[in-house]
Amino acid sequence: MARVLLFGPLRDLAGWREREIAPQPASLFGLKAALSALDPELGEAIAAPGVQVAVDKALVRGDVALAATSEIAFLPPMSGG
Repeated sequence: MARVLLFGPLRDLAGWREREIAPQPASLFGLKAALSALDPELGEAIAAPGVQVAVDKALVRGDVALAATSEIAFLPPMSGG
């Protein structure tokens, strides 16, 4: 099962920090669609500009295949100062 992690305002919006998703989506786009179906507000938030995704602790762009043991982290936009 994929392990999904949410950070910052994404975690606050969803009301959870970590969740295992079953059945296992085959790709990152499939996972985003599954999360959006469960919670449309979260789906919109993770699709927003500036949100980054790490799969197995490596930042990714676009669609990638997910393994049964993948860890997917959604990271909100960062601000510096």
